[in-house]
Amino acid sequence: MMEDLANIDQDEQDLFEHLRIVVDKGQSLLRVDKFLMHRIENASRSRIQNAIELGNVLVNDKPCKPSYKVKPQDVISVVLPHPPRDTEVYPENIALDIVYEDDDVLVVNKPAGLVVHPGYNNYTGTLVNGLVYHFQQLPTLPGNDGRPGLVHRIDKDTSGLLLISKNERSMTWLAKQFFDHTIARKYIALVWGDLETDGTVTGYIGRSIGDRRVMSIYDDPEKGKWSVTHYRVLERMNYVTLIECQLETGRTHQIRAHLKHIGHPLFSDMMYGGDKILKGTVFSKYKQFVENCFEIMPRQALHAKSLGFLHPTLKKQLYFEAPLPPDFKMALDKWRGYSDQRLEIRD
Repeated sequence: MMEDLANIDQDEQDLFEHLRIVVDKGQSLLRVDKFLMHRIENASRSRIQNAIELGNVLVNDKPCKPSYKVKPQDVISVVLPHPPRDTEVYPENIALDIVYEDDDVLVVNKPAGLVVHPGYNNYTGTLVNGLVYHFQQLPTLPGNDGRPGLVHRIDKDTSGLLLISKNERSMTWLAKQFFDHTIARKYIALVWGDLETDGTVTGYIGRSIGDRRVMSIYDDPEKGKWSVTHYRVLERMNYVTLIECQLETGRTHQIRAHLKHIGHPLFSDMMYGGDKILKGTVFSKYKQFVENCFEIMPRQALHAKSLGFLHPTLKKQLYFEAPLPPDFKMALDKWRGYSDQRLEIRD
């Protein structure tokens, strides 16, 4: 059980509590450094061990050693000599591409490169900073401090539609739809390889053991949350395929991790290995062509194309679509041209 971040009383060292974890009753014995690696996002084992050695990790209010094995009901605190950043979101005048708006909801077409909400290394310049500037009193879900109006999110370098709540009632209504997986969301993706048929990817998705920044797919329910992505082939272009993905669940990096898992990572997805030439010829001309496409679209080829939901007040289904952004369209047109050229040579 993870509790809210909170300041504790200052002692002689002027320490502040940044994280407090009560170990589950069913937890097996595990070294505290390994335990914290799975609980703290973007934290390496060496960084955690360093914090332990400096006395910044307490177990039951006492400094521990890296070799200490956590036990059920242990209370683990991570303390640092500076206060945790507050969760207040400061308004910023950021332009918003509003697709639809009424008294209850807002549908925004997010450009690639825009972070959705403040977080590690991105405390300003986010979509939420812009929302707070343009709209007052946006609601926040319990345990979701600092993310007013958000009932879901899309990655920084994914473009497309995002649904925002403007009041508490719509927040609750839409959160329930996301929980029940009744929100209709479709994405357009360009993937490496020749996908011949439609399909479905399933598995338990959790953080990779080797790199905590990325997600991996496991067979073990203890290692992640159940996830389902359906995909449909739209267009095949020899070495890449354009597909439509429909989410049945909405996990972190779900589409990116699923497509990597089946050997077809998103084109230009640096985090999941799609920023390398994975299919094609060895000719230098082809290599230059692909590198030109990477320059045109230096981010994962993923776009949140459509969004459908039952409106909280109108009580009817609303449906919205967002066209492909210029970088995606340009890269796609280049691949179409290359594919057509290869067909002409064959003929």
